[in-house]
Amino acid sequence: MKSVLHKAATRGHADHGWLNSHHTFSFAGYHDPERMHFGVLRVLNDDQVAAGRGFGTHPHDNMEIISIPLEGDLEHKDSMGNTTTIKEGDVQVMSAGTGVQHSEYNKNSDQEVKFLQIWVFPNKRNVEPRYDQTSIREIEKKNAFYQVLSPSSEDEGVWIHQDAWFHLGKFEEDKTDSYQIKKEGNGVYAFVLEGEVEINGQKLEKRDGFGIWDTNSFDFKSNTDSRVLLMEIPMSLDNIER
Repeated sequence: MKSVLHKAATRGHADHGWLNSHHTFSFAGYHDPERMHFGVLRVLNDDQVAAGRGFGTHPHDNMEIISIPLEGDLEHKDSMGNTTTIKEGDVQVMSAGTGVQHSEYNKNSDQEVKFLQIWVFPNKRNVEPRYDQTSIREIEKKNAFYQVLSPSSEDEGVWIHQDAWFHLGKFEEDKTDSYQIKKEGNGVYAFVLEGEVEINGQKLEKRDGFGIWDTNSFDFKSNTDSRVLLMEIPMSLDNIER
């Protein structure tokens, strides 16, 4: 088993006034050659958007982009004709493929929006751009990890062009669980949203990140009430079309 620990305080940070963002991996003005990606997981941004502000229209291509709201509402508009609102309890995905433009805006005048912006390298280039979102409230489980993303449209949650599985878990104090790697060669990047937990004995606190690979499974314990995101992704970049 191999692992890497990224403490919350070591992340890149950018405060633009309207946007307060922490970057687990190199992004925009934050560059660390030792933290360019974890396998095909390229971006993990922990964003807070001020009331009445947002990201203007901007382009993306050949990237799987996942948004997970933690607090508040975020309006999405894109060049595919979609105008939607995502909120806590939703998961959104956009396969940028051959190219798409979109904007994200906090229309609330009295509440900030907190959300995770995640980018994953796709295993297929130049696909037709695609948008989807789903509510995960009906599949949410207590004291167990539950799937919110996979490579298949037939599974629970949203799907992307990559052999990746995302799970969320909301745990009470002293609860335990385990995770089985779904595909050989994959690793898991765990991100603690709330509380204090242990993964194979490694203690993690709020907003810590922990990557684990070269293993088939790992054990999880919640030391306090907690919420955790697990992102299983291929560790090799060889499955990415160039």
